[in-house]
Amino acid sequence: MTEITSQDAASPLVGVLALQGGVREHVHALEAAGARTTLVRRAAELDALDGLVLPGGESTTIDKLMRLYGIAEPLRAKIAEGFPVYGSCAGMILLAERITDPALDAAGEPQQTLGGLDIVVRRNAFGRQRESFETSLAFTGLQSLPSQDPAAHTENVHAVFIRAPWVEKVGSSVQVLAQVPAGDAAAGAESGAADSVARIVAVRSGKLLATSFHPEVTGERRIHELFIQMIRGDA
Repeated sequence: MTEITSQDAASPLVGVLALQGGVREHVHALEAAGARTTLVRRAAELDALDGLVLPGGESTTIDKLMRLYGIAEPLRAKIAEGFPVYGSCAGMILLAERITDPALDAAGEPQQTLGGLDIVVRRNAFGRQRESFETSLAFTGLQSLPSQDPAAHTENVHAVFIRAPWVEKVGSSVQVLAQVPAGDAAAGAESGAADSVARIVAVRSGKLLATSFHPEVTGERRIHELFIQMIRGDA
């Protein structure tokens, strides 16, 4: 485990799962938003945390490593008890209850998730690396944040999609926060259907938050600020 950053002791301590993926970017975003941070690789390190971020990366690899390191089951149990978690891109897949197109291992077994969000996701739904794109999205729930971000008084976020999933179905407990509008020319590389259908790319349920896109790579801090407010019970 890395040294905990020196913020105010009253600031929440947020871990970033550091098995694979864009870990440092989330650390920087969380610290800029006022949290203390630490890297997490072992189940015992979960106990001291106020919340956890699941970064983007390869959802299949993160799944395998979580099980290898013995963190998957303890984390799944904590999520069921109401532990705050934010997942971006691969992290969204890991928080989903169901995957439309799960990857299969050598034995033909589908990849596993932590669950918690009553959603169905499709992996790589917006296409592969060459179909990565950026767009501006209306995002619910950001205007009331006590943010220092210059964009704080707008509803839109600058969203970067890299081999991103989308949400195909949500349960009654899930709030939709953002969608790629129907007619977006960048959408639908895999299915060919998204041009006529808006695609859900950000959701919330209780203390769980997930985005298909990567706010940590654009300098957009309000998603992480929202997560910190959720941890504190202020949002």
